[in-house]
Amino acid sequence: MEFKIANKAKTLTLSLMVVGVLFTALGVISNMSDHHIVTRVLGSSLVSAFFFFSIGLGALFFLALQYATETGWYATVKRLIEGIAGFLPYGIGLLVLIFGVITLLDGAHIYGWMDPEVTDPSSHHYDEIIDGKSFYLNKTFFWIRTIVYLAVYYVFWQGFRKRSLEEDKVGGTELHFRNYRKGALFLVFFAVFSSTSSWDWLMSIDVHWFSTLFGWYVFAGMWCSSMVVIVLLALYLKKQGYLPKVNESHIHDIGKWTFATSFLWSYLWFSQYMLIWYANIPEETTYYIARIENFQVLYFTMFIINFAFPMLLLMSRDAKRHAGILTLVGLIILAGHWADVYIMISAGTLGSNAHIGLLEIGMALLLAGAFIRIVLVNLTKAPLTPVNHPFLDESIHHDI
Repeated sequence: MEFKIANKAKTLTLSLMVVGVLFTALGVISNMSDHHIVTRVLGSSLVSAFFFFSIGLGALFFLALQYATETGWYATVKRLIEGIAGFLPYGIGLLVLIFGVITLLDGAHIYGWMDPEVTDPSSHHYDEIIDGKSFYLNKTFFWIRTIVYLAVYYVFWQGFRKRSLEEDKVGGTELHFRNYRKGALFLVFFAVFSSTSSWDWLMSIDVHWFSTLFGWYVFAGMWCSSMVVIVLLALYLKKQGYLPKVNESHIHDIGKWTFATSFLWSYLWFSQYMLIWYANIPEETTYYIARIENFQVLYFTMFIINFAFPMLLLMSRDAKRHAGILTLVGLIILAGHWADVYIMISAGTLGSNAHIGLLEIGMALLLAGAFIRIVLVNLTKAPLTPVNHPFLDESIHHDI
């Protein structure tokens, strides 16, 4: 059965984008007198662009993981994962645009190390620590790394998608085993790039600070968010009468992944926080001081949302099969992880001047509407069931 976007879905996505544009415009106009307005606009853009890009990237990682492990159960939901990962080209375009504007503005108070004065010993803005990192943190090398990351992600995504669609036509196992090898290779690249890109795009905002756990922490949030979107999309399509071969066991498995990745994120959040708090080294604690002093309520609420809600509501077997519970918890988790990205970026750019207003909400709604619409359009481009997948029969009879 081929998927067609329902009129209600078209109206919803269009409404989100229109309201997002309106809120963003009102947010900019109402803050024109604020001398932080450029930083705030670019920072808000980076928050939502990275958040939705990371969901697409998390889906690509999960797809590669299934290929590399030759998993059978996921075959009936494979096209959903591909549809979400299909946002990557658009996310890449958004990030390149935002990074380009920030670079032209010498960092725009987001990447302080891009300001040429901080590495000029004759300037009163000279920063010896930043100058010591300038061999790595400089515009040229930043762009080289960024282009490599994004190019690798794009090439692997295009390859997986092309072979998946071709498999529908020719069948056999040759294309499957090619994806198996490419999936394993992608995981090697991703193991490195997921961390180093987090350092470049997020951790370098707080240029004096570093954490060896940071890359894994960002990755865990990315993976959890993508699993939530997969389960929400599966539930939506089931409700619309699609995916007849997807049963409760498939939903249960995706629910378990959501539950597990929430715990992984919580473990890494607590590990990083506890180690830095216990050591109490000033150059490390400054990161948390900036976030707790300026975002205390939001910061700990975000942790409770992303940890306690999944733990309390998804613990039982039945909960992981219940559409209402999964939808409620999923939407809450997505809001919590958006807040996590917001705090990571805004605390290092605006500090005490940061707050969530019309601008931030508008940008999030605009990109949420665009993201949903793009994913749904992607689903219309191929049958929802990969008819010649070698593990399709195993997936259809999946029962736990």
